[in-house]
Amino acid sequence: MKFSDYPIQQKIKDQLNFLGFTRPTDIQYRAIQAILDGEDVMAVAQTGTGKTAAFVIPILEKISRKKSKKLDSFIQCLVMVPTRELAKQISSVFQEIGKETKVKTLGLIGGVEQESQIKSLQKKVDVLVTTPGRMFDLISQGHIQLNKIHTLVLDEADLMLDLGFHKDIQDVLKFLPQKRQTLFFTATIDKKIKKLAYQVVNDALRIQFSPKNPVAGKVDHSIAFIEMDDKRFFLENILKEFEDGKFIVFVRTKVRAERVELAMARVGISVECLHGGIEQKMRFELLDRFRSGKNKILVTTDVAARGIDIPDVDYVINYDLPENPENYVHRCGRTGRGKRQGQAISFCSSNERKLVKDIENYTGNEIEIYELNPNDYQWIINDSEDISYDWKKLIDDANEDAGKSDSW
Repeated sequence: MKFSDYPIQQKIKDQLNFLGFTRPTDIQYRAIQAILDGEDVMAVAQTGTGKTAAFVIPILEKISRKKSKKLDSFIQCLVMVPTRELAKQISSVFQEIGKETKVKTLGLIGGVEQESQIKSLQKKVDVLVTTPGRMFDLISQGHIQLNKIHTLVLDEADLMLDLGFHKDIQDVLKFLPQKRQTLFFTATIDKKIKKLAYQVVNDALRIQFSPKNPVAGKVDHSIAFIEMDDKRFFLENILKEFEDGKFIVFVRTKVRAERVELAMARVGISVECLHGGIEQKMRFELLDRFRSGKNKILVTTDVAARGIDIPDVDYVINYDLPENPENYVHRCGRTGRGKRQGQAISFCSSNERKLVKDIENYTGNEIEIYELNPNDYQWIINDSEDISYDWKKLIDDANEDAGKSDSW
């Protein structure tokens, strides 16, 4: 089936064709018609499956048809997401696919001034894509009314729970009409997610993709056993060997991200950090630079990177292994997208070996071990241009020379 076969307006089909979308992905094939028919949907799908377009396309179609009849001049669709980056990304997808329609989308986020957002709301908005905090601020100020919403979308619901947004989801339901369509999307499923889903959806169509290996099939995986203090030398080696590649480097905390940035700066490698401690405007500018290729190396934490959709990432480096094996899947899903082959390389210290077993048990596949003999391992360390390490080498060399002179 092609997008041209769906009962959607020609201007949306033409824009999909212009953007290079010809055939739906599996989740799009299962979800689009059901959403057009007004069904509630509960979808469990991994990153990179095309789930955003799976709800954007039918929502645009339904709202656009109503606007052509000059009906409904209020917010018709609410999309709640856990992160500001995801809000910006989803609103961009609405705007790109709906470019030739009259559907107005607003991405509403905290961390930026409110005035321009309030002005946009006053001009009438059809689709509101938002994080919970700023939305509740503007509801309390009387700038947002949700009592006539037709469609509620909860995206990345599992991360919303992880970040403590369960009460926010419960609270927003109080502002919505009971008669509505609800679309619930999550990358993972457990008892907490199921309980939440059944509280918000009504007799939903359930869509779930559970491949034997939940990691994207176009990603080659390997792991190298590297001690924690030595990881920076091996990252330097990879970044210099593949200097034309585009990298996302995952670390556990924002402090670790900043340390990696400083370590790479000492050896003349320019990287940029993405984490929750960075001002929102700078985060968007940073992502735009990475997306455009002005910067090719992004060091980030799991939460900050969730929802980033950049199609041409060549390498994912797990500088720190994730404590939650599901995050390994999310990380590796940032490469190997579309028709491109991707590489996921993990650095594992002695203290992280148990995490490897957890990941392998979760994915059902063993990760290929990249064997490093002691000579190669030491050569990579000695080859570093890190000045702080050079001082250590000078001292070691001096001690070695002193030892030789004593033997003479």
